[in-house]
Amino acid sequence: MDIADLADDFTARDWQRTEPDPDDPLRFAMIGLGWWTVEEMLPAVAAEPGIETTVLVSSTAEKAERVASETHTDAVGIDYDAFHDGAAAEEYDAAYVCTPNALHLPYVETASELDKAVLCEKPLESTAERAERLVAAAEGIPIMTAYRMHTDPAIRVAKRLYEEGAIGDPVAVQGHMTQDVLYIAGADSWRLNPDLAGPGASVTDLGIYPINTARFVLDREPVAAQATMTSSHEAFEDVPDEVANFLIEYEGDVTGSYTASQHAQLSGSLRIIGTEGELRLEPAFFNDDRARLHYRTGEAGISEQTITFPTVDQMQVEAAYFADCLRDGREIEADAAHGLVDMRAIEAVYEAAERGERVAV
Repeated sequence: MDIADLADDFTARDWQRTEPDPDDPLRFAMIGLGWWTVEEMLPAVAAEPGIETTVLVSSTAEKAERVASETHTDAVGIDYDAFHDGAAAEEYDAAYVCTPNALHLPYVETASELDKAVLCEKPLESTAERAERLVAAAEGIPIMTAYRMHTDPAIRVAKRLYEEGAIGDPVAVQGHMTQDVLYIAGADSWRLNPDLAGPGASVTDLGIYPINTARFVLDREPVAAQATMTSSHEAFEDVPDEVANFLIEYEGDVTGSYTASQHAQLSGSLRIIGTEGELRLEPAFFNDDRARLHYRTGEAGISEQTITFPTVDQMQVEAAYFADCLRDGREIEADAAHGLVDMRAIEAVYEAAERGERVAV
């Protein structure tokens, strides 16, 4: 199989079904104005035809208005209480929820009561039990768990190659995602607070990427977990996983071996090994125009092909896919129920590390 030919035939937005209408855009209310929303999501939406930000929601209306001014966003600024009271509901069609994990549920509940679609950041919530409540609350509205790798062109090509038999039967997955949260957000980051983040820092925020991306590419669900974790830096004293090494067993006897750390060099990779070939994406998971997809096959893997992809803003494409699904009226692949599966897998990882034994998902 010639990976270059497939790449040439591949359309980066192979999921697109409708044409955006700049005169009738999907209007977002952005809930939670931390650095990710301000530096990533707001510019991504501004760059995409057919979607726009019309409401900003933060701890105070003054902060929301200040962010609107600083980002040149023509949006109404309201506080969290006003959002729950239904303020400015006529000004937006969908809510983007980017609060700390343990605060996702109340905003999804309110959005559902207001009959608004939701794009909710991952992980879906802080615990599987709260995620189950979120799924129930969102019944009847379109909701997407924000897995940006699902619309990343390299991952979509990898999925197509696998589905066309390029690597034979999958045998194993290897992956890692690491960053230094102390450099990015400091020791007071909510990601280091179990009350806001969930059971840990690294698996919940970073390990979820290889867990879910392998699910997406292979279309196999997690069934069990094993793990070891360590925390030695004082900033990580409240969480068990400054560094986590863990195994996820997927359906069909495929095991993923993963590492996640919030106190390491910014790095990511994904390798899928099959009976007849191997796919490797590196760097993986970040917005990085250096990303290359490598396909190796033949005896001893002597034949290797490498392709590059046009740089895309992962957040922009994710938001565009969400909007396209709403315009087309079709089901969203990574809905809330999909995100709930990962919450159960994450909890199994932490339980496995605590018990020192294999734990079923």
